[in-house]
Amino acid sequence: MKVFFAPSFVRAYKNLPEELKQEVKEKITLFEKNPKQTFLKTHKLKGKLRGRQSFSVNYKYRIVFFTTSTADAVLLAVGDHDVYA
Repeated sequence: MKVFFAPSFVRAYKNLPEELKQEVKEKITLFEKNPKQTFLKTHKLKGKLRGRQSFSVNYKYRIVFFTTSTADAVLLAVGDHDVYA
């Protein structure tokens, strides 16, 4: 799977602490290799984020994304559960 980064993701990523940035990079690499790995906890979202999905970086942080018709993923946001708001 090829991953693209929306400007909103890049802005949020830049504001993360350095140690969390490294963890985000690791999870994105794992996601690229196999987006269905169980420990990423990839799941579909509901409500106003319907059509989007997310996966876990750690217990607190998530990445929101959507997949394109070519099975690529566009990462939209990274953050704690407020990212769903």
